[in-house]
Amino acid sequence: MHITVIALIIAILGLVTSFFLVGILPSIVSLVMGIVLFIREEEKSISVVRIIAISAAGVILPVIMYLNTFGFHLPGNDPEGVSSFQRILSENYSNFGIHIFDPKKSEAEESLALEEESTSSTSSNQEENYYVSHEAEMDVSEKEPEDKAEDVPDNRSIFESLDSIDPREKNKGGIISIAASDDNMPSYGGLPVGTMLIGQYFREDDHNCNPVLVLQNKTGEPVRYECRFIARDSEGEELAISDKTVEVVRDGALFVFEGRFDKRDLNGSIPDAYEFSITKRDPYENDMADLVSVYTAVEGNSALLTAQNRSDKKVKVDAYVLFFDGKELVDCMWMIPQNIDEVCLDPRSAATIQGDAYYRFDRVETFYTAYEAVGENG
Repeated sequence: MHITVIALIIAILGLVTSFFLVGILPSIVSLVMGIVLFIREEEKSISVVRIIAISAAGVILPVIMYLNTFGFHLPGNDPEGVSSFQRILSENYSNFGIHIFDPKKSEAEESLALEEESTSSTSSNQEENYYVSHEAEMDVSEKEPEDKAEDVPDNRSIFESLDSIDPREKNKGGIISIAASDDNMPSYGGLPVGTMLIGQYFREDDHNCNPVLVLQNKTGEPVRYECRFIARDSEGEELAISDKTVEVVRDGALFVFEGRFDKRDLNGSIPDAYEFSITKRDPYENDMADLVSVYTAVEGNSALLTAQNRSDKKVKVDAYVLFFDGKELVDCMWMIPQNIDEVCLDPRSAATIQGDAYYRFDRVETFYTAYEAVGENG
């Protein structure tokens, strides 16, 4: 009887601490004890069965948390130096709005709060915009020493220079150039009040050149966003236009706009600058992001994006995967997971889509929106 009580106590403690991963060891101990008691007892008691059930849950829970973070792969090295233990807890609890071991996020939120205070925030009218711009940076070597301090960008300058990366990092694996991009591309743009610019990049390859914006909805309500990118030449003349729409962005969510310009429309080269204008309005569709989970796994030079629809309705998922090598954006892919002809996900189903990067990368960032497939749920 005493062994049964001890095994039950260990099983309960193991299950509780399994929510923080460490309970898997006591859960394994109590599971073994429960199985031994079950085999030895001639009359199988409910107490022993209860021990086995609780212990099994304590073992399974950390395993599920691991798979949710890394899938069927080894953790690998995190570019930010975060341990696997921290990554598992952060990944699983962030889905519930609980941010663990995420100092970078705290700093970002603090910065956003300061930015939000600096903008007059009483009106959410889509006609009220504030404007941001980024001029091409001057090479430090061309400046006088006393001017160097003025060349340091403030916290809101989100362009990352290729020159800031250690030269040894550029040549890893024999790669001469880590990215076909020009992060010093001048840009000018307008944002609706309550919409924050988090990241801004510009990348190009042999055929296209694409400005990429990472934004956050801080309006307090779901929003449909529309963006117009305009590529301009050295005289400020319009070369080409790229229009994009994000159907539904819930409050607090990050999202991506990618402008796409074919170089055939740009005289075979990149523009001298680009302009963007973003507007917002009430969404036409219902946000379903709370009932959709998106996971991204890296295999070789590919990203495998899986979306799981936990709702009873068909949903559409628009995802952007950004590929980075160090601080440099090397690729950006628009990915739409689907398992039926209507480019959406069936109720209670999942789908995976693969994207192959053309450049070496060491990490990816995934941004997605999910909304009800209008006209498909009837």
